[in-house]
Amino acid sequence: MALDLGQVAQLLHATLDSRQHKQAEVALKQEENKPNFSLLLLQIVSTEDFPLNTRLAGALCFKNFIKFNWVEEDGTYKLQQNEVVTIKSQLIGLMTSVPSSIQAQLGESISVIADSDFWTRWETLVDDLVSRLTPDNPKVNLGVLEVAHSIFKRWRPLFASDELYTEINHVLFRFGEPFVQLLASTDQQIEANKNNKDVLKQYVEVLNLLVKLFYDLSCQDLPPIFEENLAHVTGLLHKYLTYDNPLLATDDDSESGLLEFVKAGICEAMTLYMQKYEDAFGELCRPFITSTWSLLTTIGPETKYDILVSKALHFLTAVASIGTHAQNFNNPEILGQVVEKVILPNVSLRESDIEQFEDEPIEYIRRDLEGSDTDTRRRAATDFLRKLLDKFENLVTDVVGQYIKHYLDAFKHNSSEWKSKDTAIYLFSAIAAKGAATTSQGIKTTNSLVNVLSFFEENIAGDLLKSDGVEPIIKVDAIKYLYTFRRQLTKSQWTAAFPPLVQNLGSPNYVVYTYAAIAVERVLFLTDDSGQHVFGRSDVQPLAKDLLSHLFQLIEADPAPEKLQENEFLMRCIMRVLIVIKDGVVDFADTILAHLIHITDIVAKNPSNPRFYYYHFEALGALVRYAAPSNQDKFENDLYRPFASILSEDVQEFMPYVFQLFAALLESRPHGNLSEYYQHLAQSVLVPATWENKGSVPALARLLTSIIPRGAEGIVQNNQVEPILGIFQKLMTKKSTEIYAFDILEALLTSLPASGIEQYFPTVLTIIFTRLNSNPPEKFKQRFVRFYHLVASHDEDGLGADFFIRNCDTVQDGVFVPIYLTIVLPTTQQLARPLDRKLAVVGLTKTLADSQAFAVKYQKGWGKTCEALLKLLENPPMPVTSDDNVVEVDVDDLSFGVGFTPLNTCKKQPRDDWPDVTDVKQWAGSYLKKADERHSGAIAGYVNTRLSEEAKNVLLSYMS
Repeated sequence: MALDLGQVAQLLHATLDSRQHKQAEVALKQEENKPNFSLLLLQIVSTEDFPLNTRLAGALCFKNFIKFNWVEEDGTYKLQQNEVVTIKSQLIGLMTSVPSSIQAQLGESISVIADSDFWTRWETLVDDLVSRLTPDNPKVNLGVLEVAHSIFKRWRPLFASDELYTEINHVLFRFGEPFVQLLASTDQQIEANKNNKDVLKQYVEVLNLLVKLFYDLSCQDLPPIFEENLAHVTGLLHKYLTYDNPLLATDDDSESGLLEFVKAGICEAMTLYMQKYEDAFGELCRPFITSTWSLLTTIGPETKYDILVSKALHFLTAVASIGTHAQNFNNPEILGQVVEKVILPNVSLRESDIEQFEDEPIEYIRRDLEGSDTDTRRRAATDFLRKLLDKFENLVTDVVGQYIKHYLDAFKHNSSEWKSKDTAIYLFSAIAAKGAATTSQGIKTTNSLVNVLSFFEENIAGDLLKSDGVEPIIKVDAIKYLYTFRRQLTKSQWTAAFPPLVQNLGSPNYVVYTYAAIAVERVLFLTDDSGQHVFGRSDVQPLAKDLLSHLFQLIEADPAPEKLQENEFLMRCIMRVLIVIKDGVVDFADTILAHLIHITDIVAKNPSNPRFYYYHFEALGALVRYAAPSNQDKFENDLYRPFASILSEDVQEFMPYVFQLFAALLESRPHGNLSEYYQHLAQSVLVPATWENKGSVPALARLLTSIIPRGAEGIVQNNQVEPILGIFQKLMTKKSTEIYAFDILEALLTSLPASGIEQYFPTVLTIIFTRLNSNPPEKFKQRFVRFYHLVASHDEDGLGADFFIRNCDTVQDGVFVPIYLTIVLPTTQQLARPLDRKLAVVGLTKTLADSQAFAVKYQKGWGKTCEALLKLLENPPMPVTSDDNVVEVDVDDLSFGVGFTPLNTCKKQPRDDWPDVTDVKQWAGSYLKKADERHSGAIAGYVNTRLSEEAKNVLLSYMS
């Protein structure tokens, strides 16, 4: 059926309306499957008759479509070739003609395409861009440069490689000369239009992009074209670092103007040159140092200058990193000036900071805490100060120490001077901490010239203890000090400090109670030198019920979905308390479950804070793990409704979490038939469409592997083996999901009788062997080998090595021997996990003991198998102890969204197929000895005739 331009435009418009966006998105998803859908979207984007927001929605839809539908994992195109060619030929021209808001979305689309295609499959791109550049059409140039930046900025974080340098050289050969010319002509146009506001602004926008591109093109190595013209290019950049024109000033003190962005970009580029190309840039940097100093000492405190000030400070930090330049600061008088004129104005609280503290508390906390304040004046000034401290520790400690004393004295004489105390605490923390703070331990090393604990006792402890009469910001300073230097306190000091810290959760001030929750959570995570948690279950249990109750009260104070999930720090604290008290939660689990379900219902209406709901589901995971085993029916009944609702409402963000929690609930009662509750769930899991969302696959695979053992009987009766194997086959087609295919296959194998799976086994082997022939990664081979040993070890269930060989012969006569010799035996020695190695020991031992094929047909193979077993037994796997600790990935390393995020609190425990086998050497020897008796001494005969003398002696020592 053909696509209808007007209809798709209407659907795009409807996605902007909160009342109908869900239905509109579903309808658009169906349109996606029709040919040339992407070209239709570009047509809508380019048609000026449509409203701007409809065109913008089209550009956004196009970007997302390209993201998921451009190429397969192996790089082959998903779209028809004519569609691919048309998109590439239209995109650049479109970029130069649409408004800037649309340009940004199209730029990201081009970046996605460039990831797979540039430059080898899109060789014409740079020539196409260069051909469109003009000396006097800023609108076209903006579109061209936006595309160039969207592609070249990808180089910034990459590691050097020949492939990368080939790509950069391909670009520089075509783009370098035109870039330098455009920089010069843009400078001329800015001069020529200095009194024409509208035209001037357009050319300064072009200059802004040119500065970004200067950084992109230089980020890996110094381009020869820049090296040849360095004096000219840097001279021009210096001109705009000091340039001023009233026509470019913004009226709003909080909004950065174009000129601020240009100057900030220049500082950023000069920082790069200082760090990487100081040998070429060394002499040319002097005017930049002087101008940056002058700029920092004269610029106002308005927030519109924040980005520029922070980048300028980064540049001075880079200057101070280089020995020859750093010596300029090695003087008490000069350092005093640096502190007074640059550091103090930028670390002192401003009215805008206090306004944000009061009016946007959660933003204040995030900016302050999470490193998202890298572009704030405070953070940049601190980095500069710490760099100077690295170079001249005694001098900086002494000079800054005098200012700290001055500010503390000012507060002591007049308590209304609380801002002075804030500055003093901030300065002290800046010079006391050495190295970066870690998320788990805070600051690990401190400046030996100051005493962190005595400063706390003399100046901070009192603020922590007082229930009133302390400015909220000073209270936050006290909590943050404890949080920063948490590693420096002993257990006994923490025992004294912990109750007043918890007490601050009762503060009416949002930032104070949130910081208290942040500090409590990190202290509960804190470990000592031996790796033991400073606060264990016995320390926290007496407080836990009241503490959790209070935290839920704070979260649930405003029931609007966006407000309730605003504060992820409170939910992270709830999660941590539940992890620490473990099954100590059982006594009041009903109350906690009710709160978490209430929150699930509200947030599911509009999931907007991925961190909040990640911690929320981790908290649910901890509750399921520690409390569900003692009250399974209650948990299943109470959680079914909210979880079923999430699945029926198609809340994509929550589905991977829900599948994991369903699996954890099942695993908490590993025996007995599936309840009706799970039988319904199993049916929906077997629908192929459920597996379309890539982010849900790992969680779905886990759920299915939890359902299969409990529902084995029903699976055979209801003819569900084929649909499950269909899912196995589908997962095998993609590198990213093939490992999960093995999980499902192993669950079937160990849960169903051999008769229930034998008819399908040749097909399963065909699928696996086809993949083995296409040069798979080692990880795939290891999973295959684990699967082989699983089959070989379960000979008493009708499986075993002979079952495997018989089915291999059905696929192709003689195919087993090369696979066994080139993949199974060598890869067995590479198995790293103790449970996999143990499984291999059991599989190989049972093969030697009872396989008819190895006894008669593969006599040489018997000897090789025995050698492989002896190698494994040389380094036997130790018994696996049950691990009760929740090993966490730091949340900042996780990627959130519709992708898969594993829940650590209820992760699947590795399955031990042979828990009774503990001492593998003793077990293998004993098993072979009994087999020898069963087979009337046959095994001893093979040992004597098929093994080397050395191997024979080792094996006989185990058997005796």
